[in-house]
Amino acid sequence: MSTYDGNMSLLKNYILPIIGKTPLTDINTRFLEIYYKTLTKTPSVPDLNGNIRSEFVSTSVIRDVHKLLKSCFNQAVKWDIMEKNPAFKATVPKHKSEKRVIWDAETFAYALDVCENECLKLCMNLAFAGSLRIGELLGLTWDCVDISEEAIKENRAYLYVNKEVQRVSKKALEELDQKDVIVIFPEERKTNKTVRIMKTPKTESSVRKVFLPRSVAEELIAWKAQQEEIKDILQEEYQDYGLILATEYGLPRGGAYIRDSLNKLIKQHDLPQIVFHSFRYMSVTYKLKLNGGDIKAVQGDSGHAQADMVTEVYSHIIDEDRRRNATLLEDSFYNRKNLNPQIHDTEKRTMMEVPEGVDAELLAKVLSNPEMAVLLTSLAKSMQGEHN
Repeated sequence: MSTYDGNMSLLKNYILPIIGKTPLTDINTRFLEIYYKTLTKTPSVPDLNGNIRSEFVSTSVIRDVHKLLKSCFNQAVKWDIMEKNPAFKATVPKHKSEKRVIWDAETFAYALDVCENECLKLCMNLAFAGSLRIGELLGLTWDCVDISEEAIKENRAYLYVNKEVQRVSKKALEELDQKDVIVIFPEERKTNKTVRIMKTPKTESSVRKVFLPRSVAEELIAWKAQQEEIKDILQEEYQDYGLILATEYGLPRGGAYIRDSLNKLIKQHDLPQIVFHSFRYMSVTYKLKLNGGDIKAVQGDSGHAQADMVTEVYSHIIDEDRRRNATLLEDSFYNRKNLNPQIHDTEKRTMMEVPEGVDAELLAKVLSNPEMAVLLTSLAKSMQGEHN
């Protein structure tokens, strides 16, 4: 439904006012290319929240307009209204994607240590450990997690992602006849043009089981205990939808609350500016580093329909390693620090006893990755502090 809302906004704001009255017979590839150039000089229209992302229509929005028009013209060809699709060969203004800023392991570990908002801390850990989108995070319910004592002991605690919470327009809800909607949550104000819903994911690949680290599973146990105390106090006033990230009265947390809480944490502790979706990107990055580039395994966790995004992240990691190779070559050979590097470290290594039930090979991978070691150590420390 958010896709429907987005497409309707494109039609209303950027398509119909400019080319809406143009006969289909006058629309060809050159016409579209001129139209796209016109959009680059067209002032942006505020979104539903009144925010303006850029002064003029961005190239990413123009690409969305192009995709929508291509789909519309495909249907026109199918219905024999047009002979061919003029959007197929149209050149769209180049879009330069900005590199997403993410925290390194030390920064994330520090953020977890100083975060006093328990809800935000849980959200950060779940988004990172589960590679979750914010809508998936808000749609998690207790019947879709296994954090039993036995599951945690056997390292098979998991969460099952099969729904998401979104805020959509009431008009979209009506037009699409509540398609894929599981729950429509009570309105906060009758005058609102939007309503919060729980729905099934847009793609089948988004439905997935994600295994959880022990520390995050134990954090969920503590969170559930707190929630049960609130339910006991409020009794019938608590509207129980089974949500993990519920408000004090059982309704779903809003994405705006999570984002605002994150921005507050960033400002208070002078952290690098990121967006909440960065935790999902961080998750993909660290998991690829940890498992040596197992793209399919990470894709299974993240729920990407295609492996392109995961592959792109992995290519950046490989680039980092290649740059590191150049630095090592500079130091060892050109700076004459180590002209005869050894393949194997001949120094004695410290031996450690691996606890029963722990995968020794996986543990070795974790400990050999400094960033992951720091991060997981911090998670363990934060959990230890909660139990003390």
